[in-house]
Amino acid sequence: MSEWDLRKLRILRTLRERGTVTATAAALHMTPSAVSQQLTGLAAQLGVDLLEARGRRVRLTDAARLVLAHTEPVFEQLERADAALAAYARGDAGEVRVGAVPTAVPALVVPAVRALRDSHPQVSVRVRETEAAEAYRLLAAGDVDLALSLAAEAPSATDPRFTHVPLLADPLDVALPPDHPLASAPGLALADLAAEPWIYGGSGPWSDITRRACEAAGFSPHQGHSASGWTAILAMVEAGMGVALVPRTAADPRTAVVLRELTADRPVRHVTAAVRKGAAASRAVTHTLNALTTAAERIGRS
Repeated sequence: MSEWDLRKLRILRTLRERGTVTATAAALHMTPSAVSQQLTGLAAQLGVDLLEARGRRVRLTDAARLVLAHTEPVFEQLERADAALAAYARGDAGEVRVGAVPTAVPALVVPAVRALRDSHPQVSVRVRETEAAEAYRLLAAGDVDLALSLAAEAPSATDPRFTHVPLLADPLDVALPPDHPLASAPGLALADLAAEPWIYGGSGPWSDITRRACEAAGFSPHQGHSASGWTAILAMVEAGMGVALVPRTAADPRTAVVLRELTADRPVRHVTAAVRKGAAASRAVTHTLNALTTAAERIGRS
């Protein structure tokens, strides 16, 4: 196999563009004798004549043109590599690993990834769906670069390991069976559902959020069924097995469940992003945070 010397190939390419050895030397800040020496060496390496004399000038041989035709894609790819490395050095390129609670993935992460494809295509996002508290453990361990979770599960704001970015106050609506007597009642309040069987997880943040919301409305909820996944919860509500508090970002229009906005005692859950201290200096992370913030603002306006 022939020896391919990129530096010498660039000189040959420049000669094709400039036309003379003197002009080539000036463009590359070389002496004419150095240009001639490098091209002679390249011809020896490749085993073909690259130049032929035309009076006091030289011209490229057919072999030289063949060489350049095949090496042009190499130069193009190297230009792309240079651009990618420059973007990486600036922080405009790279992978951002995001650990996110299930409801945040379709509501926030997916819209952010779509936006980044247009605004910063060299930033790639790798998503890991996780539970709320686990997202912060993964962040602390360095397994993700950005945690998208519930503020209720977040470490203290004074924790020196993290920087927190509030994203969304996600309203909680009441999910009722389609034939529930209060499905169309005006002015629904949580206290109106005090005698209902409630569906929520046996433990974890959603259990705490449901209990606290009901207790703030003046009653302790009776847990009729235990489930942690929104598909299961909404399916049981649709079947008339109970009622549930559902974040607006978890609503599924494919079900027949009636979602009612509460006019009083309206609870919310707060979704926050967190990064390790200092990580926000990475422009790739900053671009991702900005895209998530924009996605959250759109939800807030809807």
